[in-house]
Amino acid sequence: MPQPDHASAVPGVLAQMDRHAQRIRVAVIGAAMVEGLLLVVALVKIDWRNDTQILLFVFSVLGYTIIALGLAALGAHVSRVGARVVAAMDRQLGP
Repeated sequence: MPQPDHASAVPGVLAQMDRHAQRIRVAVIGAAMVEGLLLVVALVKIDWRNDTQILLFVFSVLGYTIIALGLAALGAHVSRVGARVVAAMDRQLGP
């Protein structure tokens, strides 16, 4: 049984990974813009004389920050794993 030639599939796979990364980048930037808009709306709508509203806003921002930092750490991990996969493919396929 002949071995499949994986080297011919590498450029297509890398191009697909690049397209996917570009779509993710656009989606993240769009989501960040929407979140920024919502933050501005919240800052405008808060009654700064009401301590309860200020406290709720601060705790909401703190909770959201924890989630955002966790997602950033997950994204860094996935990028590192992807880089390791590409490096392993390079080693396996040789020069």
